[in-house]
Amino acid sequence: MVNRSTLNISRESSPVRSDLERAAAEAESVTQPLVVPPLRIGPLVIDPPILQAPMAGFTNYAYRQVVREYGGVGLQATEMVNARGFVWLDEHEAEHPDRLWGVREEARPLAVQIWDNDPETMAKVGRRLAEEYQVSVVDINFGCPVKQVTQRAHSGSYLLRDPQRMHEIISQLVRACAPTPVTAKIRLGCTRKSANAKEIAKVVEEAGASALTVHGRTAEDYFKGSADWEQIAEIKQHLVHIPLIGNGDLDSAEKVVFAFRNYQVDGVMIARAALGRPWLFAQSAAALRGEPIPPEPTLAEQKECMLRHFKLVVERFGVQQGTHLMRKFACCYAQGRRGARMFRTKVAHVESPEAFYEAVETAFPTDDEPPKQESNAVEPGASS
Repeated sequence: MVNRSTLNISRESSPVRSDLERAAAEAESVTQPLVVPPLRIGPLVIDPPILQAPMAGFTNYAYRQVVREYGGVGLQATEMVNARGFVWLDEHEAEHPDRLWGVREEARPLAVQIWDNDPETMAKVGRRLAEEYQVSVVDINFGCPVKQVTQRAHSGSYLLRDPQRMHEIISQLVRACAPTPVTAKIRLGCTRKSANAKEIAKVVEEAGASALTVHGRTAEDYFKGSADWEQIAEIKQHLVHIPLIGNGDLDSAEKVVFAFRNYQVDGVMIARAALGRPWLFAQSAAALRGEPIPPEPTLAEQKECMLRHFKLVVERFGVQQGTHLMRKFACCYAQGRRGARMFRTKVAHVESPEAFYEAVETAFPTDDEPPKQESNAVEPGASS
């Protein structure tokens, strides 16, 4: 059990700093022995038990490749794929979604996250992903709070109000994908008053899912406030056989260690904080091993990483679309740096590789001055 006297991060108290935030000041705990076993999702062994979150508009092949080159990630995930759209493309003999580009050839393990509210459609797509794409995991998005998904499509976190429909979706997917494991990602509930993650956890396990990921906010919260890791820990008591993966506000290696040490999770999922810091997974993995945490890359190394990322994006999407797509990633890389606002304003209007290179050269001079780190929080337009 979590010691409530020392871990008071309830919504009612609304503290200035959450326990995860205080963890950044407790780096000495990283050097203390911490045995974290590999994460088991069905037949898969995920080591280290650090997962890269699926994020719409961000976690495409290029980003996943950059993360993989740094290392430290146990399981990666694609952007969320709309199952109904996938079926429509199939029926019209069109090319499969851009979000699946690279999946066939990519290193494993790899998860593909899908969303919709129709069990049969989800099962049909899940079977294709398991048999044709041979993905390692099929993950279901029950956590996206974006209105386009919830209000218009009655999917994502909207389904948290309909446990029976969730059970049908999961159980049909499990049968269709076997032996490929099926997992689910949820939030604490639709609203703070209707938080029902403990009930949902039982539904997810009973329906046959192999793991559950919980983001420590409600859909109503979107990304405001702090993730409630105490509630994540309490959900563990309602799972009998499947692992619990915690997600929310993990923006440093110290916080990753703190989460494992204090919140009874079997794995962690890093999301927004790593969009401009793909080395965060490697730092976190080193901390779990009890090794010194690698320092933040120099400005020159960060610039090299960003340009490598840009090259991969352009190779896939072409010069114009790739340049436009890289604008938001560049803003993530600059997050927390002195002059970031000016850089974001400039890079938001670049139309060519030359203009992009010029903006980067200005913001990332080739010296060894360590970057000034502030908040790493960014808000993707649609995240799970």
